[in-house]
Amino acid sequence: MKSQNRNRLLLEDLESVVSLTGSIWQKIAGKRIFITGGTGFFGSWLLESIAHANEKLGLEAHVVVLTRNPKMFREKVPHLAADRLIELLPGNVIDFNFPKDSFDYVIHAATESSTRLNKENPLLMVDTIVSGTRRVLEFSQQKGVKKILYISSGAVYGNQPPDIPRLEEDFYGGPNVLNVASAYSEGKRMGELCCKIFSEKYDIGITVARCFAFVGPYLSLNAHYAIGNFIRDGLEGGTIVINGDGSPKRSYLYAADLTTWLWTLLINGENGEAYNVGSDRTVTIFELAKIVAKVFGSINVQVKNNTAKPSELRVYVPSVEKAKKKLGLLQTVELETAIQKTIEWNR
Repeated sequence: MKSQNRNRLLLEDLESVVSLTGSIWQKIAGKRIFITGGTGFFGSWLLESIAHANEKLGLEAHVVVLTRNPKMFREKVPHLAADRLIELLPGNVIDFNFPKDSFDYVIHAATESSTRLNKENPLLMVDTIVSGTRRVLEFSQQKGVKKILYISSGAVYGNQPPDIPRLEEDFYGGPNVLNVASAYSEGKRMGELCCKIFSEKYDIGITVARCFAFVGPYLSLNAHYAIGNFIRDGLEGGTIVINGDGSPKRSYLYAADLTTWLWTLLINGENGEAYNVGSDRTVTIFELAKIVAKVFGSINVQVKNNTAKPSELRVYVPSVEKAKKKLGLLQTVELETAIQKTIEWNR
């Protein structure tokens, strides 16, 4: 029953993605696409959507997926592993062997975003992001790739000033480089710079997606994502626990909308440009917890610590006007619905 429910929910979302992306699929028909980070949240959605588009539209687009753990990939998504148009390439993004043949598109989504790794081994975090990006860029240059979508992060902006409610792409702040906790953020910034250098030197089209926060199927409920932790608490029948004071501000885009945005950016995003990817609907962490509790029905919310940590990121909300105006991208799934869908998926 759980499997049937998941399939139904996923099919509804994938139908929406294909409908909203419209004509871009014809530009992908018959093409070869290389995707890194295929077992993660982003990668799972990218692969589910291209597999659905292949089946529905007869695209015959061939995808090669770089994965460190093919066994885990097959166990997690056996239907994708068995897809004749999806090929697994075992390897690490830092030193993977280049597959044969040329490629048309690359989506570089492989990143270790673990807060634990960022804290315990920041050098490995930086090496993974920067060296991995260099490797993907060298691969793209050798294989004649026409367009790359680099999955970056809103973390490149550093701490969002409290007087700026939504960050725009031309905000040129940055992380504190003397704080080792900035390893992930600085790695992403350097990755963007590497992309720009390769784009100009080798005439490769590269678009940057600066991604913020998301919710939906395949999202880990046991990582450092507040929304995932709240949903986990609710599924376990316990109290939703807020570790801080609940005042930090966030926003969340549903996974299906995220997928629509990423495919659109790959095909229609302007070369050399960065676009914020996320929702511009701001909620405090306390408001978020109350929304999750309401969707569940009647669950208590506990604020564990009434004093926020001084280093805590207070605001993390993008302006998405650029994506709206230049590419027509919109948030089509409201937060409450997104939470409900994620709960149903995980039940």
